[in-house]
Amino acid sequence: MSYKKKHNSENEVNEPMAAYVTTDSVTSFFGLLTGVSPAKYASDFDVIRLTRQGLPKKVLTSLAHKISLTFQELAGIMHISERTLQRYEDDAIVKTEYAEKAIELARLYTRGQEVFGSMDKFKQWMKMPAHVFKGETPVSLLDTSIGFDMVLRELGRIEHGIFA
Repeated sequence: MSYKKKHNSENEVNEPMAAYVTTDSVTSFFGLLTGVSPAKYASDFDVIRLTRQGLPKKVLTSLAHKISLTFQELAGIMHISERTLQRYEDDAIVKTEYAEKAIELARLYTRGQEVFGSMDKFKQWMKMPAHVFKGETPVSLLDTSIGFDMVLRELGRIEHGIFA
């Protein structure tokens, strides 16, 4: 028995992920995340090192403030209870997985700012229910990696003028 995959190019959409993440995005989010000059972090390996080191709680709370997330929303995205997050001292280094989520958030919001031309416009879009997300707000999807991917893909479509 032979299984051949039928190829119907008119129903297929090829979207290269590279179109959604620019080289500038890799380093420019550090200003949003830490206030540190992007030149200090010039490669993906620097991002990995920063993630592995972890981030102080005050960096997480500062990021949440900059991107207009409540402490409760931040805790939900991080998969940590709000109370546990509150218990950390400001200078305490939070676990690597929380640092990684914070870096993902900073990268996403930096990308959104690039696409929308302003952080304020992007923050508004993140909080508005969207048909493409079945009536959910983009920010509500950020508690999963798939949700992050969906929001990034939609940003790519918006950037290229393809609306759902």
